[in-house]
Amino acid sequence: MSPLITPEELAALDGVTVLDVRWRLGGPPGIELYREGHLPGAVFCDLNADLAAPAGTAGRHPLPEADDFQSAMRQLGVSGGRPVVVYDDTGSTAAARAWWVLRYFGHQDVRVLDGGLPAWADAGLPIVKETSEAVSGDFVARPGGMPLLSAAEAGALARSGVLLDARAGERYRGEVEPIDPVAGHVPGAVSAPTTENIDPGGRFRPAAELRDRFAALGVGEGVPAGVYCGSGVTAAHEVLALEVAGLPAALYVGSWSEWIADPSRPIATG
Repeated sequence: MSPLITPEELAALDGVTVLDVRWRLGGPPGIELYREGHLPGAVFCDLNADLAAPAGTAGRHPLPEADDFQSAMRQLGVSGGRPVVVYDDTGSTAAARAWWVLRYFGHQDVRVLDGGLPAWADAGLPIVKETSEAVSGDFVARPGGMPLLSAAEAGALARSGVLLDARAGERYRGEVEPIDPVAGHVPGAVSAPTTENIDPGGRFRPAAELRDRFAALGVGEGVPAGVYCGSGVTAAHEVLALEVAGLPAALYVGSWSEWIADPSRPIATG
């Protein structure tokens, strides 16, 4: 089953939990965007509160504890036997984080609305302002459903396989760093900006195009691959694109914001 779903396919589904995961680094708060209009029946999922633990030495968006994530998802109506569809309005960046974390904690049926809210609206499907009240779910969080990298494993993978850096090229090269206090990249990592995974309309490129893209970056069948970004959000988008292409990859959730928290870890630029 594809990890993506079209607006028309979602509109034809019954018995699905829909999560609105709109989020902006620096604001405005996603809940405000949700209140302005969302998919019928969708419930707002807060990336910072529901899909991450508090920021610290483990990065700006560390993985939540299993019990915390389970509680958050149950409050949003997520159940293990009920399909989940997640969406945002920024090329599926935040939605991919929800997809990955749900998959990591064991949910077997999670898909991302390809193109998000704009694609839904372009298809002429309804957008509502009424807040949807979730019925408590029964989701049980079981870690380990997706491959995960520690900082040490990410550094080793950059030497033994392919470690993709999903940030913008200028951040990878260390020319600018608008968010984290240190610029540069993990030595040996390959620049692979997430923006190249989608077309101008915000939808994922076809699987064949994505396979060609990643092949040019050294990723192919049998090649161990991993992804990081600034804090494990856009990197989840890259893991999703790799899955669309049929290529498994591990996520370094702590990403650059965790890597630079230890001054003994090496940093490369250029």
